[in-house]
Amino acid sequence: MRILITGGAGFLGSHLCENLLNRGHEVICLDNFFTGSKDNIRHLQNNDHFELVRHDIIHHIDIECDQIYNLACPASPVHYQFNPVRTIQANVLGVTHMLELAKRTGARILQASTSEVYGNPSVHPQREDYWGNVNPIGPRSCYDEGKRVAETLMMDYHRKHKVDIRIVRIFNTYGPRMAINDGRVVSNFIVQALRGKKITVYGDGKQTRSFCYMDDLVDGLIRMMQADHLTGPVNLGNPNEFTILELAEKVIKLIGPRSEIIYDPLPQDDPVQRRPDIALAKLRLEWQPKVELEEGLKGTIAYFSERIKDT
Repeated sequence: MRILITGGAGFLGSHLCENLLNRGHEVICLDNFFTGSKDNIRHLQNNDHFELVRHDIIHHIDIECDQIYNLACPASPVHYQFNPVRTIQANVLGVTHMLELAKRTGARILQASTSEVYGNPSVHPQREDYWGNVNPIGPRSCYDEGKRVAETLMMDYHRKHKVDIRIVRIFNTYGPRMAINDGRVVSNFIVQALRGKKITVYGDGKQTRSFCYMDDLVDGLIRMMQADHLTGPVNLGNPNEFTILELAEKVIKLIGPRSEIIYDPLPQDDPVQRRPDIALAKLRLEWQPKVELEEGLKGTIAYFSERIKDT
């Protein structure tokens, strides 16, 4: 197949490009390089089945393709709050452009949504039928509400224009090729520990997250794209729940006790609990994560160790 991956030079997108090329597909990687990096896809550029297009999906584009994975949106608070208007535009204008492309070409389109659509949840763990608890005017709403609108657009194009859609809600994912400065908790802790700096925990560290290794997540994305008669949304994430403090302690244990933990105030609207119910993914996709947190952290630490040596 000829497959378009928007945000294909990003952390997740680059692994998805690689996986699909290994399966024998033609891959078009589209990225504006706001958070993506050419380093993530440099090893793919000599592949005759790989094509790189520099473009921002908030502007129209016409490409022939059979499938579209729409991953194009900053995913970390540091980046999506840097230009909140552009974040909203990526999720409204950008998703509309991708849906129009899918409508014209007959391509199946998968939207990478997020656990952030659940906000600071009053239901735990979070199931797909939970509508969420989101602040629509807070500093995170450009991303949270943007992704919620993107899901609305997907469903409306499906109902009105019969576009073949797939929606996945991605929970915290980590692994090699995360950006050093992306502000996500796993990369923050690892980089701080490798540099011998203090590890910054926000709040009391008792807030929880569930961490999914990128290999498992990419497998889930592909299974969802291949699934018939399933629009979603479907949660993709690791149901094993850890406190932020437990994560910090695991990172220190693996890297060495050179760092101490310090505490800063919790950012506004930061969720207290986050854990996916993946019963639907197990049932319909026969998918569940295989990589345990400590194993995934080892691979991620090895990646950042090399990156930090080069900077």
